[in-house]
Amino acid sequence: MLYEVLHSVVPPLARAAWRPRVEGIENVPASGAVLLASNHLSFADSVVIPIVAPRKVVFLAKAEYFTGSGIRGRLSKAWFEGLGMVPVDRSDTRAALNSLDVALDVLGRGDAFGIYPEGTRSRDGRLYRGRTGVAQLALTAGVPVVPVGLIGTDELQPVDARWPRLAKVTVRFGAPLDFTGRFEGVAPGRARREATDEIMAAIQALTGQDEAGVYNDRPVEA
Repeated sequence: MLYEVLHSVVPPLARAAWRPRVEGIENVPASGAVLLASNHLSFADSVVIPIVAPRKVVFLAKAEYFTGSGIRGRLSKAWFEGLGMVPVDRSDTRAALNSLDVALDVLGRGDAFGIYPEGTRSRDGRLYRGRTGVAQLALTAGVPVVPVGLIGTDELQPVDARWPRLAKVTVRFGAPLDFTGRFEGVAPGRARREATDEIMAAIQALTGQDEAGVYNDRPVEA
């Protein structure tokens, strides 16, 4: 209920203020489990994608955002829950495994799950080699992966900025990647690496250019 209420208000206001350019929205399946794998430039990425996507997209968020006290704590919890985010305790040594379990649960419900294969925000705008967790999820759950290219969110909310600002943002959704049956007989580790590299190459292609020309033409780095 909270998600439905906030989602009917926040996205229209945010789109009116930021006027993001959205391309390839038809590539996001209207229903069914799917992974949205994106480059990661800013804290705002987990807000931008849900407000432009045609369906609810679940992201993980630090548990601290849901456990604050007082009015501010309640508002923080309501905000992140309203955006469809799920808390994860990153201080737990099993946090990575717990995150995969949460993601598989979301996908098992037939929902969309957002993930950043690089694992952390890029501080220089370059795209770095993805971690294989994204491929493990796709191969384990048997779901397609929609690559997402974000441009300009690092200007919307730079790494050290507390609040977002006005900036030109582009969100590009690429064609879904389906790995069903692709790696039969291939060693699991190799399958995860190859699938991850394919996903990152698709993301790189989406972030390669913007209206002004070359945005980041460097190859994915190890």
